[in-house]
Amino acid sequence: MGNILKNHLWLENSGDAQRQYIDAVAVFTAWEAARKNAAEVRGGMLWKSQNGNDYLIRTSTNNSQKSLGPRSEETEAIFKKFKERKMHVEGRLTDLRAAMDRHQRMNRALHVGRVPKLVVEILSRLYQNGLSEYFTVIGTHALYAYEAAAGVRIGSADAMTTNDIDLLWDTRKKISFETQMETIGTSFLGVLKKIDSTFEIHSDQLYTAVNSLGFEVDVIRREPKDGDLNPWRMTDKDEEEFYAIQARRAGNLLDGARFSSVVVSTSGHMARMNTISPIVFSDFKRWMASQQDRDAQKRRRDMLQADVVDELAREFLPNLH
Repeated sequence: MGNILKNHLWLENSGDAQRQYIDAVAVFTAWEAARKNAAEVRGGMLWKSQNGNDYLIRTSTNNSQKSLGPRSEETEAIFKKFKERKMHVEGRLTDLRAAMDRHQRMNRALHVGRVPKLVVEILSRLYQNGLSEYFTVIGTHALYAYEAAAGVRIGSADAMTTNDIDLLWDTRKKISFETQMETIGTSFLGVLKKIDSTFEIHSDQLYTAVNSLGFEVDVIRREPKDGDLNPWRMTDKDEEEFYAIQARRAGNLLDGARFSSVVVSTSGHMARMNTISPIVFSDFKRWMASQQDRDAQKRRRDMLQADVVDELAREFLPNLH
């Protein structure tokens, strides 16, 4: 069954698909929590003898060591608690990974997802590398987050079709971003190349990387503020790297209400998409449509997307109004 939307169509997902999505998201969110807990017990603890005494040593994944003190009832209790928690957390994470694999297969069998596989892979890679907090998905791909939360599929091909993903980089967190990139040890382009080695920076558009199939990743940022560079080279790791470029009113998107939803790819894999709220999205698109220097076809599409998102939010996400 479908619902008519100002000459457009959305389709509610089947009951089986809706139930499968709810179950899959429950496992996914539990997996996210387990990964966070596992990060807290990365590395290990061991006893080290020095000058005739045993000391409890906390080791990290980068081989650094920190003494927690000489052997005592207190340090022995710390050691025991750490070992027990580490075993519990890692066991739970293993179980949830297996459950995620099962749900991935069920998602695919029941046609739960339709997000392009590459988009989910990009979101997953950002998460795995601790970079999700620095990027917000804006533009057309945000519609996948809205429809997933609503349990429907937007039927307008004109509204959904795109061959690029826009990532809004939060330069307000530049110091922690640079620290994390140092930990990763590669450029931001290098992060994308781990997904698809054919990604290259566009020769005359340095904020865009394109792969061999023509799919583009654009990195934009707010207007220069507080001494921000423009354009801004994201890292100095490799000769070829993104230069994030300012976009008009991008600061409004950074400061606006947020929205997060678990999205599912055509292969059944899941990832969390962090984007802007539907209200912020539609307001921005209406503003874009009012800009006389914007291509006429893009302006019509902006209005279409704003109308679709407004109606979708009113019908299925009333808590946002």
